Amino acid sequence: MGILSWRNLVAGLSAMATLSAAALPASADEWRTTSSLIAENAETAPFERYPYVNPDAPKGGTLNSTAFGTFDSFNPFIIRGTPAAGITQVWETLMEQSPDEAGTSHALIAEAFKYPDDYSSATYRLSKDARWHDGTPITAEDVIWSLNVLKEISPQYSGYFANVKEAVALNDHEVEFRFDQTGNRELPHIMGDLYVLPKHWWEGENAKGQKRDIRNPTLEPPLGSGPYKVKSFSPGNRVVYERVKDYWGEKIPVNIGRNNFDELVYTYFQDDNAAFVAFTKGGIEDVRRELSTRRWAVEYKFPAFERGDVIKREFQQGGVQQMQAFVFNMRLPRFQDRRIRKALTLAYNFEEQNRLQFFGMNKRLSSYWENSELASRGLPEGKELEILEPFRKDLPPELFIEEFKLPVFDSRTAERDNLREAVKLFDEAGWAIKDGRMVNKQTGEQFKIEFLGGSPTSEVIAGGLIQTLRRLGIDASLRIVDTSQYVQRYQAFEFEAITAGFPQSESPGNEQRDYWSSKAADSPGSRNVPGIKNPVVDALIDKIIYAKDREELVAATRALDRVLLWNYYAIPQYYQPTMRFAFWNKFGIPEQQPRYIGVDLMSWWVIPQREAAIEESIEVEAGK
Repeated sequence: MGILSWRNLVAGLSAMATLSAAALPASADEWRTTSSLIAENAETAPFERYPYVNPDAPKGGTLNSTAFGTFDSFNPFIIRGTPAAGITQVWETLMEQSPDEAGTSHALIAEAFKYPDDYSSATYRLSKDARWHDGTPITAEDVIWSLNVLKEISPQYSGYFANVKEAVALNDHEVEFRFDQTGNRELPHIMGDLYVLPKHWWEGENAKGQKRDIRNPTLEPPLGSGPYKVKSFSPGNRVVYERVKDYWGEKIPVNIGRNNFDELVYTYFQDDNAAFVAFTKGGIEDVRRELSTRRWAVEYKFPAFERGDVIKREFQQGGVQQMQAFVFNMRLPRFQDRRIRKALTLAYNFEEQNRLQFFGMNKRLSSYWENSELASRGLPEGKELEILEPFRKDLPPELFIEEFKLPVFDSRTAERDNLREAVKLFDEAGWAIKDGRMVNKQTGEQFKIEFLGGSPTSEVIAGGLIQTLRRLGIDASLRIVDTSQYVQRYQAFEFEAITAGFPQSESPGNEQRDYWSSKAADSPGSRNVPGIKNPVVDALIDKIIYAKDREELVAATRALDRVLLWNYYAIPQYYQPTMRFAFWNKFGIPEQQPRYIGVDLMSWWVIPQREAAIEESIEVEAGK
């Protein structure tokens, strides 16, 4: 579950869905302060704070970060415009998704919620302390307006909350969400993921007397309710957020020991190489998640690192590993043939790329729910087989009799076999190699693929595959565009091939419609990047959404995973088994970090003496 990324999630995870704090199954009249879909009846103590935080962490200092490309809007809820980095920290959701437990949410704007046994509705009770930065209380009217307008303007929200028939204010601080169905056990919980926006501000006028419109981009700093607000900005170059000194929610459990920095600064760069150089000099980026294995292995030799001002540290990955994959746009006829997609998969030599470019430090992805019980494995059996059986005639026959395995390039023989099989599949699909070119047997047109990239890193990711495709006679190329154009083309599905990410949670649900449904395939801004239109996939999504219990949810998710893999909708790439961070040694860091997301930067704090010493070192180095 989850619409926008959790507001403090540094790894880009979409931690979704929610876990229970009730010692016993709650009745329809029992208010809950924490919710669960994974362990609804688990006995837990009252939630007081996250166990990994330092409740006495001091406030102060600055967290400097980098962002890429540019920005031209403080409105992240629409497709138009490029929103500023960090902007979602200005607002809050009804519940806070936990960084520590898979699928857990705790009270935030809503202090509690309840729902009936048939899951036909959910009632959320707002904290009477919750208020906007201008001092105005947050009310049920704000919640209802937010739901309605976000469903209207956001493709993601319109799908995620599609089954919410109406929201009704029972009083100023209670909202009842009524659903158009019963039996969807996820719906009452995911209402906690709703961002609440200030109706009075968005329907008001700006300083120039112009009426605001949430349907359009804006560079007017927005009114929020969260721990930070926009302090200053330079359009496209830099944005600074300041901690709200009288933040209403500072002492509620989810915020204890967190949000410790006085300022959050984001500076924009056009590519990662320039950002890394800036990091080595200091003062621009304080904490860097290093995604380049080559850089991690051989490029940390600069003066600040050698004198101990910069530290490298690996953190354990938690939860589902994000699927990162090459995606071919099936809205284009030449990628609609499964044989073509399988042939392209056979051309990807991960082993060589990992050895030559990644120092053997990456692992191959083989599931959309890697590193979880939701990943398909072996042959379908038990409840999963029972779910798949009615669709047997519409599925690849090998799905039922073979374990899904990606091609392995561990020898010259394996390489020849994989590429020979790829050529055979192209031939079956109506393509043949003539004069060194893979051409259509009827038209003579050469098979062409243009990969779209947003930075020079795209050359590292796609370069090896492009070279192999050229060996097969395919006209393969890479086009790198600026970040703004890349985002716009990505959202509008204006590409032939691209690298896409599909973050998942351990409790999938309504958001699967946005990822894979036939309807989402034609909705710009949806996460159905490949353009999947498959009735079986649509049916399996419903199986997930209407799962009666955890066992059925796991089986349905494995079935969907298996169908996605065997249809070769994407070529799985790789992931890093640990989270690699480098940071300037000015921080206090809790001994433990959250189990689920691995790193929570908002639980760190600045040690003034170290910060001052590092700033002095930077000045000395710059003066040399």
